Amino acid sequence: MAIAATIFLPLTSPTRHSLTRRSLTSPRFFSSSTVQPSFLGLKTVALRNPNFRVSATSMSIEAFEKESQISFLDRKESGFLHFVKYHGLGNDFILIDNRDSTEPKVTPEQAVKLCDRNFGIGADGVIFAMPGINGTDYTMRIFNSDGSEPEMCGNGIRCFARFIAELENLHGKQSFTVHTGAGLIVPEIQDDGKVKVDMGEPILKALDVPTKLPPNKDQSVVKSELNVYGIPWNVTCVSMGNPHCVTFGTKEGQTLQVDELNLADIGPKFEHHAMFPARTNTEFVEVISRSHLKMRVWERGAGATLACGTGACAVVVAAVLEGHAGRSCTVDLPGGPLDIEWREEDNHVYMTGPAEIVFYGSVPL
Repeated sequence: MAIAATIFLPLTSPTRHSLTRRSLTSPRFFSSSTVQPSFLGLKTVALRNPNFRVSATSMSIEAFEKESQISFLDRKESGFLHFVKYHGLGNDFILIDNRDSTEPKVTPEQAVKLCDRNFGIGADGVIFAMPGINGTDYTMRIFNSDGSEPEMCGNGIRCFARFIAELENLHGKQSFTVHTGAGLIVPEIQDDGKVKVDMGEPILKALDVPTKLPPNKDQSVVKSELNVYGIPWNVTCVSMGNPHCVTFGTKEGQTLQVDELNLADIGPKFEHHAMFPARTNTEFVEVISRSHLKMRVWERGAGATLACGTGACAVVVAAVLEGHAGRSCTVDLPGGPLDIEWREEDNHVYMTGPAEIVFYGSVPL
């Protein structure tokens, strides 16, 4: 699937009906509803490879203000897929308005090509905003960059919430119910633009995570030994609707220095381990203090990413169970920090963090 794209970069945080527009017009096509800038002396940069070509035009803010303001997300050209790219601490996604159908607008195979960072748009996954079911406001589905479909994504749900606010022209503090493969999720956009998400209760029963490791604490796997290519690791298994294997170090008691890990080597060995029948996400954790943790993640279906929201939640749950930390922690990820709280009163995990627009774009299907 060759990709040509028209991209719009926000200079500020745009709202649905007030987009400050910078036009990037592909030489391979020109959409009929795209406004061609008629300004002289503009800087134009062309980015080309055999399958992905974008030409970027920059202009002054004053020139933008003179351009007619057209809502990008209202455009409905036949044969084109309009999207918005978001990121949550560098964990990036292609968001698609799919509210008019219960079937995703792209296939898993197309999602793989769209997520390709050299020949596509580049992302860790594609997220679809779909009609709600079972009384919820919306449904969220995700295709990973390898085409697999996870149950849920913590950074993705924050991006999803901001995308819905953009689509519905919502402002200020907002919350809504979202059906996911992990069940009901309730994100709430805060006044500062961050998104707080009730991630529900962690699943600790080994069979439900799932893991084949034998339970060693009630029906859970807590600080249990997992042999990975001859090295025994201490692991705790948690599901936040998707499976996680959390480790604070090896059985010999070696303290992890997560920045020194060769994640590309060790990550796949955990992900595809025979003890995880549905594969697993893996979090490697360094304890800074009882309220401050640092982690790196190898995500099932996506590999090393800059952030994983469900992983940060699983890390705090595991840290509490193993006695490393209290119930409220800042978790540092390569892309930045998340605030995680595992509340004792309702047993729910709450995640708070940012979600930001990267750019708007269109691709022909």
